[in-house]
Amino acid sequence: MTIKVNNEKISVENNATIETIVKQMNLPSFGVAIARNNKMVPRAEWSTTLLQEDDSIVVVKAACGG
Repeated sequence: MTIKVNNEKISVENNATIETIVKQMNLPSFGVAIARNNKMVPRAEWSTTLLQEDDSIVVVKAACGG
């Protein structure tokens, strides 16, 4: 199935979860927030939130600076 991650199309397996794409993209364990279809998904729900065809995922990484 195809989804968008930060406006880039990627292929994921059927029944993929947010946790699946976090692992697939080698994202860090902390300092990352994820929204699915413009709604933030709590980290506790990443392993149970199933993705659907054409979902739009936004990955935001924390940055330090001033």
